[in-house]
Amino acid sequence: MKTNLSKNILRIKREILELKEKRKYNSHITIVAATKTQPFSIIKKCYSLGIHCIGENRVQEAERKFKSFEKMQNMQRRFIGHLQRNKVKKCLNLFNTIDSIDSLKLAKKISNTANQLKKQVTGLIEINTSKEPQKKGFNIDNVDEITACLDLPNLDIKGLMTLGPNTRVKTEIKEAFSKLRSLKDQINADYNKGLTELSMGMSGDYDIAIEEGSTMVRLGTVLFGSRNRL
Repeated sequence: MKTNLSKNILRIKREILELKEKRKYNSHITIVAATKTQPFSIIKKCYSLGIHCIGENRVQEAERKFKSFEKMQNMQRRFIGHLQRNKVKKCLNLFNTIDSIDSLKLAKKISNTANQLKKQVTGLIEINTSKEPQKKGFNIDNVDEITACLDLPNLDIKGLMTLGPNTRVKTEIKEAFSKLRSLKDQINADYNKGLTELSMGMSGDYDIAIEEGSTMVRLGTVLFGSRNRL
């Protein structure tokens, strides 16, 4: 399905501004273009149209399709999929941030690998706010393990991430996003942390996520249309 990427970006930016005004929301909202299955030419087009943040789900795909970012030096490359521990080193060499740190074991592996590479890694902790068994992420009630990630060396946690529940019931989606915001506020208050990012909302529910305080939305279908296979 052909889509007009330029028009889609303008429309979504306009919608986000309207949602921010409705909520009286002053924080910046980052659009992460979810470029899974999209060719590198689309990444370059996103950059030319003012989208300077992409998200990829698979290390292997990114390794295969990423080319030179020399002319896109401020393009953020965010890993947003499930990361296997044996692919951490490759991931750190390909991406600027890891937005889907879904266990303490993975966080420790990232910390240790970053130390070996002598680099500082930024990331987000993934929380399973809907408690759906098929989803990855920390149990929202396991605050001790979640906060243990915040003090690991070479790992700078900026905030939290979640996937909306697999439902069209707006109240359930709203509740899942509200829980993530509340958890961030709780951690900041109880542990004197400065978490700022809430990555929540995708093509089907980003409007609800923004109403609940999202600072980062991961958009694929609304930008590019239905996915094509590489």
